[in-house]
Amino acid sequence: MKILLLVIGKTDEDHLLAGIKKYVGRIDHYASFEMKELPDPRNRKTLSEEQQKKAEGSLLLSQLQPSDHVVLLDENGKQFGSLQFAENLEKQMASGVKRLVFVIGGPYGFAPEMYARANAKLSLSPMTFSHQMVRLIFVEQLYRAFTILKGEPYHHQ
Repeated sequence: MKILLLVIGKTDEDHLLAGIKKYVGRIDHYASFEMKELPDPRNRKTLSEEQQKKAEGSLLLSQLQPSDHVVLLDENGKQFGSLQFAENLEKQMASGVKRLVFVIGGPYGFAPEMYARANAKLSLSPMTFSHQMVRLIFVEQLYRAFTILKGEPYHHQ
């Protein structure tokens, strides 16, 4: 199974970039993983929130394949502890899904078309994080999930 993390916009904070790079490198030891940054929509600052979500949605949808299992990182999604997230990941890997796609949208969330395409929604916390920070938090949790599944000592109970 391949895992893809789709995000809108570039990560421009050096400390976040360093952390993301660290965990992406670690994840590569466990799975085929790619993080793909899509450009912000053109003239985004002149667009309304709804127009921006629609433009981002079009960009995101263009990257998806019909067979993808799509999980939106969304504040209204299901919350898991790290152990439960690892168990859920293991179920996805065993289900025969060829590509598991996690999606981090823009600052205003997702267009209705993205919600319609999604197979699931995942919330990392009831707290609000910047979209750039979510990238780091997510890749760390994905790495943690793999270490849990392999019985490695990274995660302490």
